[in-house]
Amino acid sequence: MPNEDKKKKITQEDIMNLLEGCYDKCINGIPKVSPNVEDLANDYLKKHKTKEEACKAMIKNQIAKCTTSGFLTGFGGLITLPVAIPANVGSVIYVQMRMIACIAYMNGYDLTCDQTQTFVYACLAGVSVNQLVKAVGVKFGVKFANSMIKKIPGKILTKINQKVGFRFLTKFGTKGLVNLGKLVPGVGAVIGGGLDYSETKIISKRAYKWFMEGDFSSNDKDEDIIDVDVKDLD
Repeated sequence: MPNEDKKKKITQEDIMNLLEGCYDKCINGIPKVSPNVEDLANDYLKKHKTKEEACKAMIKNQIAKCTTSGFLTGFGGLITLPVAIPANVGSVIYVQMRMIACIAYMNGYDLTCDQTQTFVYACLAGVSVNQLVKAVGVKFGVKFANSMIKKIPGKILTKINQKVGFRFLTKFGTKGLVNLGKLVPGVGAVIGGGLDYSETKIISKRAYKWFMEGDFSSNDKDEDIIDVDVKDLD
């Protein structure tokens, strides 16, 4: 029965599988639909004099593309989704994640390491990592280099990912019937062919602040705070 599938509950594992699937496609691209992050970033870097100009141009163009129905419908069926999550929602997450990953790549972050991947998820979900950054001795405003980020142990990454999964789970709801309005403000417009502009812009500003400016301080009221014990970093 078709209705039975809709009643299946979405788990945190489903959410993480969705994010991992989207991240993999960010790294490798989707044939005939979108280039991988490395090619996307290098294309903008070649066309602009500075990294900052390239990054801002990429953000502007990605948001513009996301507001068109043709761009999103081009993903149809290409992103494998967990139970009961509409392809439109997966497309939105993919586009936003790719934008974050592109900014990170432009600033020298290794997208293949687990630490960077987790930070991309946290940025997408609005999960603050400012306490984590403080715990590893990095001052705000100082570039959070790969050499430092790679020192974060797996148990801390697991804790962050749990926060990310829970945050998305509360937005999706515990039931398979997704309340799109809660997931992304205005996402109902996606069904009709448009992507919510304000939400993506908020995410882009956070990503620019984190990965371009090296500032992981939190001022978003809706962000979840990760409490990190320095002993956990040993």
